[in-house]
Amino acid sequence: MLRKSKIEIAIILLACGINPKKCLIFEQSKVPAHSELSWILNCIIPIGWLSRMTQWKTKIQEQKNIQSIEDIDISIGLDLGLFTYPVLQAADILLYKSTHVPVGDDQVQHLELTRNIAEKFNKLYKKNVFPLPQTILVPAKRILSLKDPSKKMSKSSPTGT
Repeated sequence: MLRKSKIEIAIILLACGINPKKCLIFEQSKVPAHSELSWILNCIIPIGWLSRMTQWKTKIQEQKNIQSIEDIDISIGLDLGLFTYPVLQAADILLYKSTHVPVGDDQVQHLELTRNIAEKFNKLYKKNVFPLPQTILVPAKRILSLKDPSKKMSKSSPTGT
């Protein structure tokens, strides 16, 4: 099933016009450096940086009974994976030393975090290992939820809408 899905995704990318002579399509999960860099970055990032991320703050605010971090229970969908996901996104960008990243307006905060992480890493190790990626705002609008048009469609929503 998973193999079939990977092939379907590759076909869709080609159908969208991705030129395989100019673009490299690869399976990210087969590149251990993504998770390794994510772990290294997690070890130098203050918790406060991640707790200020909009997606995390929104999820926390939706829960009325959370007074402290001890009140967070996995059954309400708040877990370490969601909390540290922005670091994995940063690793995806920094691993390839990307200098310009196209994002929608809802991802600008993630790119700002990525720049902050790169800056901290470079300063900590006194070497310019990672370039500070610049934001390229794409003109495409967000795809809104079919159930609540005031919200963006999201794969993290239980119903996918």
